[in-house]
Parts: sequence; C-alpha cells; structure tokens
Amino acid sequence: MNSPLRSLIACGTKLWLDSIDPELVAKNRAMGASGATSNPIIISNLIETGRFDSDIEQFLEQKLSDEQIAWKLADKLVSEAQAVFRPVWEQTCGNDGYVSFELDPLLEDPELGPPHQERVARYIELGKHWSQGHVNRMMKVPATPAGIDALEELAANGITLNVTLMFTPRQYQAARDAIWRGAQRYGKFNKFKSVYSIFVSRVDVYTEKHVPTLSAAAQGMVGIAGAKRIWAENQQFWADKKLPLDQELVFASTGTKKPEDPPWKYVAAFAGSDIETNPPATNDAVEASGMTFHRDVDKLPPQAVLEEIDQKVNVEHLEATLMEEGVHKFTEPQKALLALIASKRKELAGAK
Repeated sequence: MNSPLRSLIACGTKLWLDSIDPELVAKNRAMGASGATSNPIIISNLIETGRFDSDIEQFLEQKLSDEQIAWKLADKLVSEAQAVFRPVWEQTCGNDGYVSFELDPLLEDPELGPPHQERVARYIELGKHWSQGHVNRMMKVPATPAGIDALEELAANGITLNVTLMFTPRQYQAARDAIWRGAQRYGKFNKFKSVYSIFVSRVDVYTEKHVPTLSAAAQGMVGIAGAKRIWAENQQFWADKKLPLDQELVFASTGTKKPEDPPWKYVAAFAGSDIETNPPATNDAVEASGMTFHRDVDKLPPQAVLEEIDQKVNVEHLEATLMEEGVHKFTEPQKALLALIASKRKELAGAK
C-alpha cells in the first residue's frame, strides 16, 4: 500500500507531530514527519507512563522544585526531539525541522497571572532564556493580549516563533504585523522564520453549540473556511517580501471531535501547503486509510456556504468564547502537570 502520509507530504504539506514522546517522534519521523510540538498535557502523559521516573529522581536529587522539574523535563524532551529533526532543519536551511517549546501557560491564569505588562516582560524573558543555544526550537506564544504584545520584541531578538491559540483573522493579523515589525528590526532575514497556529476543530465545536441554525452544508465547515481564508491572506502578505524562508500557517487542532467525521477530515482539507500538526492517533488513522491526498488548501467551500457563514457567525463572539475556553485549556494542564510532579515526588520518595 502506498503511504497516505507520504502522499500528503508529496503534495506540499509539512507534517509535524503533536507530541514529543521519543517513541512517537521516531515512529512518525519514519513516516515522514519533519517537526513536532509540545504542551503540558503531552509532558503529563509521558510522566504517567513511568518511563521518565529516573530523570525525575535525578532532578529530585538536585533539590529542584516541582516547577523547575516540569521545565527541566520539558527542555530535555524537546531537545531530544530537536536532535531527531535537526537534519531536516539543516537540509532545508532552516525552513523546516523545528520543535515548539511552550512558554509558561500560568502567565495567562485569570486569577494567578501577573498584570499585563509583567506578563509581556515575562514572555520576552522566557523566550530569550529557553531559545538560547537552540537553532531548531520555536518559542510557542499564545495569541492573547500579552502574548501578542511580546511578539515584536521577541522577533527583534531573532527568536523563532510559533504563535498559538489562534482562531480569527484579527488575531492572525495582529500577531503577523508584530512579528514582521520585529523581524525588520532584527534585519537578518536569512534566519527569520515564523509560523501561526490556527486551531480548526474547536471552531466547529463552537458553531455546533452557538450557531445551530447553520445549514448542513455549512455546519462543520466554519473552521476549514476560516483557516483557508487566513492561509490565502498569509500567502498574499508575504508574497512581495521575497524572504528566504517561508512564513507559514500551522493547521492545528486537526483531530476530529465528532465520531461520524472521518479522522482525515481536516488533514485532507488543508493538504498541499504549509504545516499540519496532527495528533499521533490522527496520523495513525490517516496512514491506515489507504487514501492518496491532493492539494485542497486553496479550494474554498461554495460561495453560498461562505455567505451563510459570514451572515450567521459572529466572529467577535467566536473569538471571545474560544479564547476564554482556550486560556482555561492552556493554564489548567500546567497546574495538573505540577500536581502530577508533586504526586510523583511522594511516590518516588516512598519507594526508597
């Protein structure tokens, strides 16, 4: 059987893995993946396997706090994934082969997070710290007010950025413009790379709940239509800049949420350009599908569907709702990770 993932890559998509599990990184690299991304849920899931108890024991011997252990382990796992994808980075002269490292989600905690300007300063400080010495590591910064306000200074310092938690054209435009201002200040365009992660399936979950009057043709297509429109705008914006490296969209949240949807629904929709960061289970389902993928990223739904979406979907409400949910999904896993490490600390101490 021909490899469906290889056909996806052959038609122009860069395939990134939504995991830094060393075993899954190796498996998906063999299937053609050329990058990866991390988040606290992924780190927690890895800790729960027990495979990294020896690393945690070493960190405990160093008298590190739970928070320090979380970041040490994330740094270690991301670095190991970077080593796997480093040859891709070298072969593409920095256009691919990256692993994303998520900056502290607790900066966005509604109750515990610092004031806005302190958040901005902290994003800049952390971005400089965790990127230092890493050529194929991207700093993952959310498209929150503080995250967006930090982007220009981060880019001006030559830091490679992945703007995440993004749903709407407004967020994309604000992030892109800030990064471009910073890149022009930096001036070394041969090293300038940025990506913009558009979350897709969460948009369709939103419309199921908040816009039930959408027709059958439009319901479940809002995320795809919106991301394709942003993709087209991104293509147009960078076209005249003549930059050595591609400034790309990452089509994220590509795992389907409805059982009746085929697991390759979003994968097929964005085939042909830029980056898809897929969950491991989605890649496995796609690889088992026997499908051959063709370029579809530049094909919008019918005009009547687009007009219905524009008429019925309140983009401001969509962004506000999904960002509120997104910040919660952004911060709570980090709290859960710290609680898990505290529990693991007691477990390992009791085993001695």
